[in-house]
Amino acid sequence: MPLFFILIQEESISEMDASGYYLLIAIGLYFLLKFLRKWYITTYNRPLFRDYLIYRTLSKEQVSILEKNFSFYNSLSSKLKKQFRHRVATFIDDKEFVGRDGAVITTAVKTLVAATACMLSFGRKEYLYTLLETIIIYPDEFYSSNNDAYHKGEFNPKLKVLVLSWEDFKEGYKIDDDNFNLGLHEFMHAMHLGTRAVKNSDTVRFTKHFKLIMKRLENEDLKKTLDETKFFRAYAFTNQFEFMAVLTEYFFESPKEFKTHFPVIYDHVNKALNMQVAGF
Repeated sequence: MPLFFILIQEESISEMDASGYYLLIAIGLYFLLKFLRKWYITTYNRPLFRDYLIYRTLSKEQVSILEKNFSFYNSLSSKLKKQFRHRVATFIDDKEFVGRDGAVITTAVKTLVAATACMLSFGRKEYLYTLLETIIIYPDEFYSSNNDAYHKGEFNPKLKVLVLSWEDFKEGYKIDDDNFNLGLHEFMHAMHLGTRAVKNSDTVRFTKHFKLIMKRLENEDLKKTLDETKFFRAYAFTNQFEFMAVLTEYFFESPKEFKTHFPVIYDHVNKALNMQVAGF
C-alpha cells in the first residue's frame, strides 16, 4: 500500500481514538456532575446550580414597579436582583393572565403577581409552578361555584388556574408585617399541591421538611405553646394545606418573631423553600 494512504489511514484512526477519548471524558464528567448534584442536594437541602448563562431582562417600568413596591427585591444583592428579574420575566411569559369583571391586566398587575410567585420559589431550581398555567384577576372578591361562596383567592389544580382578587392582593402589601398576604397564601397552595405531581430535588426537599413540620406538631409541649401564644391565626389550623400557607405568610412578613417563638418550625420552612439563598 502506498505510504500516502497508510499515513491517511493512521491519521483517521488517531482522530477516531481522540474522539472516543473525548467522548469518554464527557460521559465521565456528566456522571460525576450528576453524582455531585445528588450529593449536594442530599447534604445541603438545596440545588447545586441556580444561576443562568443568559439572563432575561425587565423593562425600566417593571424594574421601577419592583423598586417602589417590593421590599423583598430591594433586600437582594445585585447578583440576586439580576436572577430575580430573569425569573419574573420568564414567569410572565410562561403564564396566561386573564382579567374578569372589568379587571385590566396592566404591567403592574403582571409584574407584582409574578414577583410574588418568584419570591416564594426563589430558592428553588424549578420555579415556574408545574400545576399553574393561568392566572385570573378579579377587581375584588369573586363568586366561586366550587363551594357556592365568595372568595378572595383560590387555586384549582385540575384546571391549573389560580384566581386572585386584585384589591385583596394589593392589601397584602400595604402592611409588610401583618402576616396577611393573599398572593403568598395562594401561590403556596399551588407549590404545595405541585409537589405531588412532580418529583425533583425541589419537591423532595419540600416534602421532607413539610413532613417534619407535621411530625413536630405531634409534640404536646408545642401544641400547648401554640394554644397559649396564639401566634398563628386560627385559620392556620383548618387543614395541613392551610397551615403551610399561613406559615408562609408569617415566614416572609414576620421572620424574626417567627424564628423567636418557633425556631424549629421556622428552620423547616426555611429549608423547605431553600430561602437561605436570600438571607433568611
